[in-house]
Amino acid sequence: MLTKLQKKFALSRQGAKDLIKGCLACVLQNLALMFPVGLLYLLVSDLMAGGVPSGKIPFYIAGCILCLALIFLTTWFQYNATYFATYVESGVRRISLAEKLRKLPLSFFGKKDLADLTSTIMADCTFLEQSFSHFIPELFGAILSTTLVAISLFFFDWRMALAALWVIPVSFAIVALSIKVQDRLGQKQMDAKIACADGIQECLETVRDLKSNNAEENYLKGLDKKIKAVEKRAIISEFGTAAFVVSAQLILKLGIATVALVGSLLLMDGSLNVLSFFLFLLVASRLYDPMQAALQNLAAVISTRTHVARMNEILDHPVQEGDSSLRNKGCDMVFTHVGFSYNDGETVLQDVSFTAKQGEVTALVGPSGGGKTTVSRLASRFWDADKGTITVGGMDISKIDPEALLSLYSIVFQDVTLFNNTILENIRIGRKDASDAEVLQAAELANCNEFAEKLPKGFDTLIGENGCELSGGERQRISIARAFLKNAPIILLDEATASLDVENETLIQSALSRLIANKTVLVIAHRMRTVAGADQIVVLADGKVAEQGRPETLLEQNGVYRHMVEVQARSATWTI
Repeated sequence: MLTKLQKKFALSRQGAKDLIKGCLACVLQNLALMFPVGLLYLLVSDLMAGGVPSGKIPFYIAGCILCLALIFLTTWFQYNATYFATYVESGVRRISLAEKLRKLPLSFFGKKDLADLTSTIMADCTFLEQSFSHFIPELFGAILSTTLVAISLFFFDWRMALAALWVIPVSFAIVALSIKVQDRLGQKQMDAKIACADGIQECLETVRDLKSNNAEENYLKGLDKKIKAVEKRAIISEFGTAAFVVSAQLILKLGIATVALVGSLLLMDGSLNVLSFFLFLLVASRLYDPMQAALQNLAAVISTRTHVARMNEILDHPVQEGDSSLRNKGCDMVFTHVGFSYNDGETVLQDVSFTAKQGEVTALVGPSGGGKTTVSRLASRFWDADKGTITVGGMDISKIDPEALLSLYSIVFQDVTLFNNTILENIRIGRKDASDAEVLQAAELANCNEFAEKLPKGFDTLIGENGCELSGGERQRISIARAFLKNAPIILLDEATASLDVENETLIQSALSRLIANKTVLVIAHRMRTVAGADQIVVLADGKVAEQGRPETLLEQNGVYRHMVEVQARSATWTI
């Protein structure tokens, strides 16, 4: 049962247990609210018998106090079992989603955008929180308590019980028929929300480019359409749900009419006394109130299916697993007949084979789209190869836990990601336990002093979201400083000096030469002079190894590498 609840509502095991407690708490609360009805029935019975005996007055006073105490205690228990447990489960679910995302391969993120994932962690979890605290416990609490009351009514008079209860299954059936409609409307509403969130995020990220190209007005018109689409889908979804719920509630109201009609006929026939008739009218009026809320809760629970499915998509996605112990002997990296595609039928790499030896610099060059960056991603197991093997020191990386494997790598990406923190802490990402002295030493090696010392607070200066206060070259140097600080035996450089001017590039190249001693270095570069001193050049074109060898050897051949060197040499003489 717990497993089914976990799957159906995307809960943790403790969350499923708390949900059962919440349902039981709601049952007890609803039953406690029926006690005053029973007490009122006894009071009316005494009044109709000639008055309340003086000896029974203390009984009714004690009964009122007991009812109040029961209602208070069950409400307190229900509040703790639903709301407090919900807040805990909401936090657990967000953390578990974030933890799962941390373990997922990058191929998953290639099919998702940031707004979609953010919406799942924040909005979907918030909806789960509301369902856990309001909809689900109250729905099942109302159903179970009503079932118990319904059974007791049959002991009084089965005819009146049928007159009072026939509307309940009919009403629930009407709402249950809305499942497919709500699923379809909910998905369309979610798609509209994600499209709107994407548009807003894109607008904020590209506002500089929009302004510089006088494209703000046209872009905002499109964004306005997306915002109105969210409003339209919300109204349609609300109307689609309301059509079923309101119809079901109208049917439910007929129950009072049938109780009054059947009761009147039985009363006239003499087969029902006035007191029993009064009891059924009283119970029916009390019974339908939680049922009306239950119908709304049922519709709300149905609408959670879309949100739960989105969370389960993350929770059920297979993770990259492997041995956490490293068994490599040395750090030679070997690609053997590697093939890969991001999407079915779209080949990116085909039969790629080369060896990047420890203590040497291996440069990956070639035309854009040739597969250079893909090779570096496969080398660090951001993706898994479709064919062939990749080994590090004889160790098949596909069988190694990604986090354990990445302890061997220092990576400098072409697109630098920085945090809204100080320069010092951004560099410390490379090794969290590093001392300030070690961080500053890495910063000096990456030539960060040149710009950091000019800032108001030096290395303690906040650099804004993704380093927006810094230039591209300054951001790149912080990324390189991280690699210096981590000091791993394998270094992957993806256009590491692309954003640097000639002077800083020369300084960084000099620093890199000290860093790479006795290490396996894989460099991706477009500027041929950057890799002129490499020990080995691997030329990738159309996803294949077109050439490989030492730079001077490849220059003697009339191949891709020589052509690229000559073209860049000619471009250096261009003038405006």
